[in-house]
Amino acid sequence: MSTKLVLPFLPDTQLTEVMRLRVQFLQQRGQKRQDGERLLQPNEAVYRLDFSKQSLQFSHWTVRLAQAGHLTITATSQLWTPDLTNLMTRQLLEPTGTFWRKPVDANDAPVQCYEADIYEFGERIAELAKIRKVMYFLFAFAEGCSPETVDCSITFTVDS
Repeated sequence: MSTKLVLPFLPDTQLTEVMRLRVQFLQQRGQKRQDGERLLQPNEAVYRLDFSKQSLQFSHWTVRLAQAGHLTITATSQLWTPDLTNLMTRQLLEPTGTFWRKPVDANDAPVQCYEADIYEFGERIAELAKIRKVMYFLFAFAEGCSPETVDCSITFTVDS
């Protein structure tokens, strides 16, 4: 028998702030980023998933955008340890999860996405959950989308 496990993406405000301070530090000193370093953009924030179970099968995404906008979710690899190293571009995983809502869409219209990509992305997250207790993501907000207007979770099936 299998059960469903819904995991919400949680904002990691502390890690987001640390990454913003890194950008500020480089700007104040007139220094450039390390070769290959991925700096946090102003429209991005760090989110996390905490895995309470390790043996998961991807089921589906639940993404709600309260208004028109564009959300791109990029996962980081298991090799990134945010307390020890800066984020490098080679540690960003593909595919990304891209979700959007157009201004002409009705309020109850489903959020649009690239279905094949988000399915592959969900399966990749389930694979990484086998070796990780937590995983970090970059959420990029655009075209009217903001952290306040997004609710996002991912559902897995847990084999008992």
